[in-house]
Amino acid sequence: MMGNRGVLHDEAREVVRPWQVRRWITCLLEFRGRRRVVMSPRRYTELFFLDEATALSAGHRPCAECRRTDYRRFQELWRSCCDERCDADSMDLRLHRERLDAKTKRTYRDDLANLPDGTYVALDDDAWLLWRSQLHAWSDSGYGQRRARPAHGQVDVLTPPALVRIIAAGYIPAVHSSIES
Repeated sequence: MMGNRGVLHDEAREVVRPWQVRRWITCLLEFRGRRRVVMSPRRYTELFFLDEATALSAGHRPCAECRRTDYRRFQELWRSCCDERCDADSMDLRLHRERLDAKTKRTYRDDLANLPDGTYVALDDDAWLLWRSQLHAWSDSGYGQRRARPAHGQVDVLTPPALVRIIAAGYIPAVHSSIES
């Protein structure tokens, strides 16, 4: 998947900021034959994610254009479990507050028993995906090491709270095929 946080690079194609806008979205890699040159001057910086679960853990939501069906489902679940307006601006404002603490990633503590499949947690300074009664270690090339998922235990949650609620309400994020290996 591809993500967008605005223009993050300069004319020399050096990343100079972690984000520019509140609208962090996840897009399809292919849509209507569009082609882009990665890190074009004065154009948004393309970010690439292993899968949708990874993008959600970073605080991104589905794009309303190239992922219209996913966006509508996401919006419907937001309306039912986040108890507030579900237009893009309102969702993006809340997600922005939940994903960042000043300029660093915001996390929170919760018990593993409260977290749905598709949520990322931090263990031993690494990111792990909760999926089908296991913990799967993230890497940029796929999921590797696995551990049995403990029934309980406090962990640092990497996926923002509103997105955990959306997943718990029935939004099933796409995961990389290496999860089955």
